[in-house]
Amino acid sequence: MAATPANPELRPPVNPNRPRRRGGTVEGRQRLRDGATGVLVHLVLVIVAVIVIYPLMWVVGSSFGPGGGLANATPIPENATFDNYLHLFTQTNYGRWYLNSLYVATLNMIGSVTLSALCGWVFARIRFRGRKASMLGILILQMFPSFLTAIAVYMLFLNFGLLDSLTGLALVSIAATLPYNTWLMKGYTDNLPASLDEAAAIDGASRLTIFRKIILPLMRPMLTFVAITSFTMPWMDFILPRLLLQSSGKQTVALGLFQMITDQYSNDFTTFAAGAVALALPITILYIVLQRHLVTGAMAGAEKG
Repeated sequence: MAATPANPELRPPVNPNRPRRRGGTVEGRQRLRDGATGVLVHLVLVIVAVIVIYPLMWVVGSSFGPGGGLANATPIPENATFDNYLHLFTQTNYGRWYLNSLYVATLNMIGSVTLSALCGWVFARIRFRGRKASMLGILILQMFPSFLTAIAVYMLFLNFGLLDSLTGLALVSIAATLPYNTWLMKGYTDNLPASLDEAAAIDGASRLTIFRKIILPLMRPMLTFVAITSFTMPWMDFILPRLLLQSSGKQTVALGLFQMITDQYSNDFTTFAAGAVALALPITILYIVLQRHLVTGAMAGAEKG
């Protein structure tokens, strides 16, 4: 093979129309690797989506399926019917269970958002004696799940006459989620510039005014997240309602659906599937309504350059 001349002027001219081998350059190989990675990522996402979506489709299809068993249930039933939903709301106490769960979940959402926002702002902005000890205590409390204190909670409710009370159940749910939500709010508030508070204080605003008109609107993404999680937790909870609620008129949806398939005289699984679908509707609607508030970038334009 002839050696390439060292002088550039003596080298043969390069034909611009000469076809280039694909993958022969560094850029080509990088494109091939990126393409293979993209295909692999999409394949994994499709597999995960099928694993997640298929059981949901199966439950929804079962809720419209005829009969009471799930042996012949399919994601797309052949003879779809609304009889299971009619039976659910006319022959059972599902409507009462639904309203009870909605009351507890709404009260827990409002109380958790309000208290965690205030506590998080106080720990992030105000310096007071015992602040570090209080934060350490909250950190330790959130390490223990709420069911570990079930006996103590039961005795407290027995002494204060709060057993079989939906409001008492909501108070327990708020107390169980308050430590974790407080730390979330504190961490988010720490990232908000303190110059906003200082500028408002110079203009004569009080601390409560600063919190209500400046800090609270900027905390909207985290407030939305806490609202969704606080609504979901008691809506699906089973342990605390089972412990604290006794009468049939105070049962939540979780207790009612559990008894619907465990009672020796009732095993209507298609009606249970209909109840599960109806149970998921408020959470889905709440997420659709509040998801736009989860978008980050709430600080854009908050400070002047």
